[in-house]
Amino acid sequence: MAISVAASTMTLSLAACGGLDGSGDSAQESPGKGDDITVGLLLPEKANQRYEKFDRPIITKKVDELTDGEGEVAYANADQNAGRQSRQLQKMIDDKVDVVLLDAVDAHTIAGGVKKAKDAGIPVIAYDRLAEGPIDAYVSFDNDLVGEVQGKALAEALDGGSGSDKVVMMNGAVTDPNAAQFKQAAQRALGNKVQVAKSYDTKEWKPSNARANMMAAISSLGVENIAGVYSANDGMAGGIVSALKAAGVTELPPITGQDAELEAVQRIVVGDQYMSVYKPYPEEAQAAAELAVARVRGHGIEFDALTRDKVDSPTTENIPSHLVSVSRLTKDTIEDTVIDDGIYKISDICTAKYESACAEIGLK
Repeated sequence: MAISVAASTMTLSLAACGGLDGSGDSAQESPGKGDDITVGLLLPEKANQRYEKFDRPIITKKVDELTDGEGEVAYANADQNAGRQSRQLQKMIDDKVDVVLLDAVDAHTIAGGVKKAKDAGIPVIAYDRLAEGPIDAYVSFDNDLVGEVQGKALAEALDGGSGSDKVVMMNGAVTDPNAAQFKQAAQRALGNKVQVAKSYDTKEWKPSNARANMMAAISSLGVENIAGVYSANDGMAGGIVSALKAAGVTELPPITGQDAELEAVQRIVVGDQYMSVYKPYPEEAQAAAELAVARVRGHGIEFDALTRDKVDSPTTENIPSHLVSVSRLTKDTIEDTVIDDGIYKISDICTAKYESACAEIGLK
């Protein structure tokens, strides 16, 4: 993919340039540094498998590569607690890390901590979720595209169906600005093709909360009147499937997702979940590590090359950004996405329980 090539090129540039001074405001705010860099990494929670399995190790490895083994990553996970994350950020400020990669639990609440870091001369790069406050850059997936892919997939799955056109929307947490982008883009893609009968903003993205919301929707609408379910991510899709099965549903309606979690891929294989959105975590994580190192070293050229996009937050306009593309994951694209990119092996997906279903779709 183009982004992979750009990331590889950037790695070579960073390694070759050493301690060159950069240009532009971002580079002027901090002096160039060598390889003895400390990158603070603040991740939001552990319920979503991706953070511990992909993001943290990939970023740590990339920082090590870019700094010839001299750089380090100071890591903390807030476990979905905004107050804890604020304290973790303050500790990184007190410890005088060189740069912080911040995946915010609550994008608004953390803004004060971001300002404290800025005042202390520590740049903060918003990672995966767009935090408020004076952040220096933003690295994430194209959130509008995520919602568009989900909405289009659900609309196509329902096209030509008979009976109800009512769908339930299970959106993410209101504290996560990404959730609002997913929701809005999905609604645009769905347009007037369906009727949104129930819509929920799911507290903390928790599958248990999604299950409770879905049980309420079933009670209100009746299972026979639910044609499909928009689920903003895979964890919540699992809660939705559980609720539907508890209500006696054997043929599940189309259910969307996001993150390509292993359990979700297996649900897709057997038909319990219609689709997920595959987000190439290695590309996002590697780009974040490269951007963090470039920012600390003061390399204006490298920093600018990685941030060709611009986004606005509620507090800051024209934030230099790097947005990674995504793709649809269905039964037909499992091999082209998570298998080809080395996220999972076929043996990870096609365990004994799923072996027969895997064979039916040619996954073996």
